[in-house]
Parts: sequence; C-alpha cells; structure tokens
Amino acid sequence: MRRTFLQLLVCLCGISLPALAAVGGLPAPSAFNGQRAYDYAQQIVNCGPRWIGSTGHVCAENYLKKQFSTDHLEEDTFTASTPVGPMTMHNFIVKFPGKKNGVIVLASHYETNYPLRNIHYVGANDGAATSGALIEMANLLRGRTLDGDSVWLVFFDGEEAIQQWSETDSLYGSRHLAARWDRDGTLPSIRAFLLLDMIGDKDLNVDRDMNSTQSLLNVIGHAAKTEGDQRYFFGKTEAIEDDHLPFVQRGVPSADIIDIEYGPHTLLHPDGYHHTAADTMDKVSAHSLTVIGQTLVETLHLLNQK
Repeated sequence: MRRTFLQLLVCLCGISLPALAAVGGLPAPSAFNGQRAYDYAQQIVNCGPRWIGSTGHVCAENYLKKQFSTDHLEEDTFTASTPVGPMTMHNFIVKFPGKKNGVIVLASHYETNYPLRNIHYVGANDGAATSGALIEMANLLRGRTLDGDSVWLVFFDGEEAIQQWSETDSLYGSRHLAARWDRDGTLPSIRAFLLLDMIGDKDLNVDRDMNSTQSLLNVIGHAAKTEGDQRYFFGKTEAIEDDHLPFVQRGVPSADIIDIEYGPHTLLHPDGYHHTAADTMDKVSAHSLTVIGQTLVETLHLLNQK
C-alpha cells in the first residue's frame, strides 16, 4: 500500500451501541482468538519471503489451500502484465453462505514485496498477520448457518509493486478481481468490502482512511466502542492507497482497516519496520489481532442489523 500524507487529527464521536451476542448466526466477538490468528501468521512467515514466483509464495498458497480444504474455496488465477514481464498470480476466495442475498467481503493480501526479494523480507505484519486473522475468522464462520449476508474471505496476490508503486504497478489482484466481479455482475451484491492491512502491530493505532467510505468507517468505530477498544482506532487521518481502491472506484462501500505507522522512525529505518527485514513476528501482537478480530465480528453484527 502507499499513503498520501494528510496530517489531520480527528476524533470519532459516536453513539454507544449495546454489545450484541451471536446475532444472525455469527459468533460473539469474544470468540475471536488472537493467539490462534498469531500462530497462523507464524506458519505463513515460516514459508519465508513470499514474492511472486518464489518457493515461499508457493508454500503460502499451499498453506491457504490446506486451511480451507473443507470449505468452498475458489482459486482465481490470472496473468498480470508487470514491468518485469507477465507474471502468474493467484487470488483465493472462501465463501461462507448466508440466508440473505448480500455479501460482506473480508480481505487481506498474502504475498511479500518483489523488489525486497533479496533481503529476506518475510512481511510478518504486512501480509501474514492479516491473513492469519482471516483464517481465524473462518473458524468462527465455519459450520454455522449465517442468517444474514454471506461472508467471503479474499486473499489477494500482487498487492505490492513489482518495480515502483504506481496506478498500474500495484494492486494487481484486487484490480483483477474487482474488474472480474464487475463484468459478471457480482459487485452489486457486495454490501461492504473490509480490507485488513498491517494490523498486527504491537503499538496498534488504526488510521481513519480518507479513501474509504466514511459511513462504513463509522460502523467500525461503533463496533470498536462497543467492544471497549475505541482507543486503538482513528487517532489520526491518512489517505491510503490499498487493495480497497479498485472497489471504491466501482462504487462498493469499502473500508481499509490499517495501521500505516509501524515501528519507530530511525536513521536505519526511516519508515519504521515497514518494508524492511525487521518486519518479523516479534513486532506482531496477539492482543492487537484480538482487538481487530473482535471489532471485525462486531462490525459484521452491526452491518447485518441494517
């Protein structure tokens, strides 16, 4: 992802909503296990660097296939035109059906940065942690009858630039899937697209993204307040370019749940741990994953009340 700097401090003020237990066939927020999500992320990191075409990339793909071997898993394979030539990429879509006609998408990316392929960059927070969180979400959705909207988990490939971030050299998987779902008529059924990125940071501070649908961020803010974790959300505002943009551009209500500030800014790491070999599992927290997971479950509850 890339951000444009918009340094506005904001405070999200909302009406407190009562905690909702198991609504619409969904689990209670407290059921989300952040330690288990952390352990899944560790397994993805154990694959090593996951740049496209690497053995680590194949390892991560096989791990995802294994995790969802009993579920409705779709592999969305496509060839992307990149600055270094055609590259085969793979999105993974896991569908948990609901009784209503709408769909809520929860998404992450799982690959690591191609230009950093020679520095043993494993992307613990940037890709693995969010993918681990979605795998844990599947544990809560699996085996339930969802009375509300269907929930689809999407693991994007090719989020990172292959050479240098631009509109055409980035977001390969999300641009491909948004266009495909636009062509086949899927997009109108998507009531909300919720993207997770870099939310395992021990020092969790989720940004209010100006490129997201603000009303959907308000729902997330209400969910965080209900769960008692509002202090981790929306302390600052940024305009962030990420995998939600292809859906925003097509009119899908979309939100990027992201903590773009990751680690201290030093001479060695001027942008913190972001896109460095220091993005390792010791910088990731099961507590942060719990905060995000519980807020996400409550967000699903609230969306199903509308």
